[in-house]
Amino acid sequence: MSRIAATFARLKAEGRVAFMPFLTVGFPHRESTLELVPALEAAGAAMFELGVPFSDPLADGATIQRASQRALDNGVTFAFCLETVAALRSRGVQAPLLLMGYYNPLLRYGIERACADLAAAGGDGWIIPDLPPEEAAELQQAATNHGLDFIMFATPTTPDARMAEVARLASGFIYCVSLTGVTGARRDLNPELDGFLARVRQHTSLPLVVGFGISTAAHVARVARIADGAIVASALIDHIERLPDDQVVPGAVAFVQNLLA
Repeated sequence: MSRIAATFARLKAEGRVAFMPFLTVGFPHRESTLELVPALEAAGAAMFELGVPFSDPLADGATIQRASQRALDNGVTFAFCLETVAALRSRGVQAPLLLMGYYNPLLRYGIERACADLAAAGGDGWIIPDLPPEEAAELQQAATNHGLDFIMFATPTTPDARMAEVARLASGFIYCVSLTGVTGARRDLNPELDGFLARVRQHTSLPLVVGFGISTAAHVARVARIADGAIVASALIDHIERLPDDQVVPGAVAFVQNLLA
């Protein structure tokens, strides 16, 4: 059983949702991720989506775009992200660690090499938002060969036939995009979210994790009633961006604790 599957099984037995923060590797400072992840794990985070900074983050809104650019300015590279995963494991982090990034840097690094190095670092899988199922076979196979999960996306506009193909390729969980549009905190969640998730469940027995737009404790509580996991990204990054340097870790911890209260 993968670390991701084991985590979902444990949380289901405990009656809890898998809370997954998104953190851009190297934001706000180059080594910040090494401090933030252990602290947020202790605060209740069950898994982590670690963003690989990229110059053209087409699925991301302004908040994560800024974080990505700041990380690039801090000298963060694809290789550094892999090193960060290894460093987090050496510091005792037990939660699943997934790298979220765009396909170009991974392709340039080398698909087989990237999967081997992520597995060796102690990572758990890939989230690649710009890789369509029609072009995903090579990475999916390499990930499987190295014991990594391969996360695929479903959106409210995904047709049923394509959703079935997504479910066939995916492992770990299905990333259910709660809305049409880019990432970013929202006041309200999609009122049709329940129906969307019900449609996804017709195609898979994998856990369903909801992301995009989740920004409040009420959002997390609602998702917990209808899905297996909740990703908070822009709201957390935006909060961290406003914190003074000496308050980044305690401020992020307090934010996550409030979301889980």
